[in-house]
Amino acid sequence: MKKIEAIVRSEVIEDVKDALFGAEVRGMTITEVQGVGNQHGMTEYVRGSEVLVQMRSKVKIEIVSTDERVEKIIEIICSVARTSPDGAVGDGKVFVMPVDDIVRIRTGERGQGAI
Repeated sequence: MKKIEAIVRSEVIEDVKDALFGAEVRGMTITEVQGVGNQHGMTEYVRGSEVLVQMRSKVKIEIVSTDERVEKIIEIICSVARTSPDGAVGDGKVFVMPVDDIVRIRTGERGQGAI
């Protein structure tokens, strides 16, 4: 089993979520987060004044999946969250980590059955 964490632009979250539901991904956690990446912030204008905004609003999606489905889930997230054919700075990142065990609190069920 693997845990997939994806950080994407806020404006693409509904499309990503719909695409994942369409691929029968039934469980995910979505959190609003802030961060800074390679672009080190952006210049915005507030009331006519130039302001450097270093922390950007993003969304983190967390999914636990069987090993067999990981590549398909990554493919869906990347294809939907990419803002142009070549992508753009700030489109996000996907992290994949091993999961040793899962326990469903309600039933005590463990492992893949608890996903």
